[in-house]
Amino acid sequence: MKNASFKTGFGFGIGSGIITTLGLMIGLFSTTNSKGIVIAGILTIAIADSCSDALGIHVSQESLGNHTNKEIWFSTLYTFLSKFFVTLTFLPIIIIFNLTLGIILNIFWGFILLFLFSYVVAKKQGNNPYKAAMEHIAIMFFVITATYYLGKLIDRIFIS
Repeated sequence: MKNASFKTGFGFGIGSGIITTLGLMIGLFSTTNSKGIVIAGILTIAIADSCSDALGIHVSQESLGNHTNKEIWFSTLYTFLSKFFVTLTFLPIIIIFNLTLGIILNIFWGFILLFLFSYVVAKKQGNNPYKAAMEHIAIMFFVITATYYLGKLIDRIFIS
C-alpha cells in the first residue's frame, strides 16, 4: 500500500518537478533575463505547483475508486514532497552562478535527474532503459525549446 502510493507520488513529482521547473525557468529567463524573477518563479512553483499536482493526484485516485483513503493521502503527500524538493534543487545553481550559466547548468542537472529516474524505472519494469530515458529527455528538450521561444515572443510583444 505505502509502496504503491510512494511510487505514484514520487514518480509523478519527480517528472513534473523537472519538466515544469525547467520550462518556467527558461521561459522567465528568455522573457526577462532577471535572476530575481527566475528565483521568484522557482519558489512560487515549488509551493503552488506542488500543491496543485498533489491535489491532482488526490482527486485522480479518488475518482478511480480503487484506493483506500490512506493510500490516497500517502500518494498526495509523496507527490507534494517529491515535486517540492526536486523543484528546490534547481534554486542553488541559480543563486550561486550568473543567470545564463545557472540556466545551462540547470538544464544539465534536469537531464541527469530525468535520465537516471527514467533509466531506473524502465530497468525495474523490464523495459529498454535507454529508449524510455530518451523519450523523456525528448519531451524535456521540447519544453525547453518551446518555453524559450515563447518567452522571446512575450518579450517582443509585451515587454520590449
